[in-house]
Amino acid sequence: MTQTNIRLGVIGAGAIGNVHLKTFHQIEGIEVAAVADVYVPLAEQRAEEHGIRTVHASPQALLEDRSIDAVVVGVPNRFHAELAIEALRQGKHVLLEKPMAIDSAAAKSIAEEAERSGKVLMMSHQMRWSGLSRAIKQRIDNGEVGRIYNAKAGWFRKKGIPGWGSWFTRKDQSGGGPLIDIGVHMLDLSLYLMGNPKPVSVFGSTYAEFGPNRQGIGTWGTPNWDGYYDVEDLASALIKLDNGATLSLEVSWAAHSALLSEDPFIHLMGTQGGVAMVGGSGKYVTHADDQVVESDIAPLEGDEDRVLMGSHFVQCIREGKQPITSALSGYTNNRILDAIYESSRTGSEVKLRWD
Repeated sequence: MTQTNIRLGVIGAGAIGNVHLKTFHQIEGIEVAAVADVYVPLAEQRAEEHGIRTVHASPQALLEDRSIDAVVVGVPNRFHAELAIEALRQGKHVLLEKPMAIDSAAAKSIAEEAERSGKVLMMSHQMRWSGLSRAIKQRIDNGEVGRIYNAKAGWFRKKGIPGWGSWFTRKDQSGGGPLIDIGVHMLDLSLYLMGNPKPVSVFGSTYAEFGPNRQGIGTWGTPNWDGYYDVEDLASALIKLDNGATLSLEVSWAAHSALLSEDPFIHLMGTQGGVAMVGGSGKYVTHADDQVVESDIAPLEGDEDRVLMGSHFVQCIREGKQPITSALSGYTNNRILDAIYESSRTGSEVKLRWD
């Protein structure tokens, strides 16, 4: 790429697409040049709101636009693979919303196409870029935590089922419930902070105690009362990793949870110290003279997480380098999610091979 602006198109004018539109207007080196949505009036509304010149009547029309260098794919999960693959075939760099795909087979197809194309395929996991996540990563890289051998991560929403009856709650559209929706964020961030070990076995269970009864409904998304609910509303899993470490993951959209906070959390236990993040608060613990010593972790200063993520996307395009949220990271996440669902279905541990 030359140093002229990268011309970006956004596929999906809904809530998450609008977040990307707002974000990329803050990033140097990017021109938000086009937007597309199957509901054209919404795309036209976003174009007016953000001063975008070109509205395409379909995602395919945007992908065939030769003036576009890169795209954001922010649409329901089941369309991720077909749009990301077509974008790469059309010679475009891709920032892909999470999860990578509806299942690991589709995720693998995206990763293979990204490798063939030579284009940047970056997963949209903004939690890696928060000031607190970066501060914790700095502590880990400085050796203050040592070898991380155990981790616990989760996100318990008490009443947060999104868009009951819409694509969110249909397995053939979404791939699953809170596990694939918000659990993937906690899984991705945990593995990243742990040094990206490979998962080797998974044991998990999923439950649907609220959604089928139209209970626990939150404010995100638009309900479709003519639709249905066939996904979980809580998931729990234990993941064993190739370096001997373990990661436990627990997430819910709805639960009778007595935890004081509904914020996402991660606890990492290492040989030299431990770190924890709960929402925007961080803590470091170690031992000195056989006494427990605790201290707060202050978030690093800098731009908002999505701005940093978008800037990294631009840098990777400019320099032709792999993003930290690479295709492999997305595929790994999908394999673990599939294994949790399979383990819940069979009641057995699922072993993962990495040939």
